[in-house]
Amino acid sequence: MKDNSCLWGYHPVYEALRARRRKVQTLHMVLEKIRPREEELMRIARQLGVHIKGTSPQQLNAMVGHRRHQGICAQVSPYPLSSLQDILERAESSARAPFILVLDQIVDPQNFGAIVRTAHCAGIHGIIAPKNHSSPPSASVCKASAGALEHMAVAYVTNLVEALKHMKQRQIWIAGADQNSPDKIFRSDFTGPLAIVIGGEEKGIRPLVKKQCDFLVSVPQSGAIGSLNASAAAAVVLYEAFRQRQL
Repeated sequence: MKDNSCLWGYHPVYEALRARRRKVQTLHMVLEKIRPREEELMRIARQLGVHIKGTSPQQLNAMVGHRRHQGICAQVSPYPLSSLQDILERAESSARAPFILVLDQIVDPQNFGAIVRTAHCAGIHGIIAPKNHSSPPSASVCKASAGALEHMAVAYVTNLVEALKHMKQRQIWIAGADQNSPDKIFRSDFTGPLAIVIGGEEKGIRPLVKKQCDFLVSVPQSGAIGSLNASAAAAVVLYEAFRQRQL
């Protein structure tokens, strides 16, 4: 079974059932030693008319290609991608000022998923990433996000620079996270209509993308390590913005 045709692990499957954004066709489960949370999963699946099929751990290993499935796998329809316009309309119709996350070439599924989880918890309206050199919204990303991907609007665009220009035309300020910026996040204003750009794990934000940023911010730190990884940096920046926007 291909990575993008199934979800595996408790949280991804549970959140897919709760979100109801994609069709869950069959729920494969190891039906030995069912705990309360698995009973709840099965209850929701039955309510939605999902076929539940008992299987063995060995069969699930073969289906997903590893043993990290927690005895649960669901055959699902493809992840429902959004468009840039969808995300902008969602943000602008919200009671809160637009709050958008831009991921510039985040290719590692674990980092992408961890960032999605933080973004969902911080109230991001949607995530925008380039079609090329970005992690797809795979089952691995969903697992790393603890299922938060199922509730997040994600758009992949052909030209990230043009997408940023379009956001700026709609009065959204663009803030780029850059470890070399002298302006620290705790002295920056994140309260208005905002898009935060997080760069890739190796090179950070690309120069052409950086040129579109209205301001650059850095995370203060000490110690011998050069910088935080992308998901950790995103968490710090997003939650500083979240804090300011709650005041």
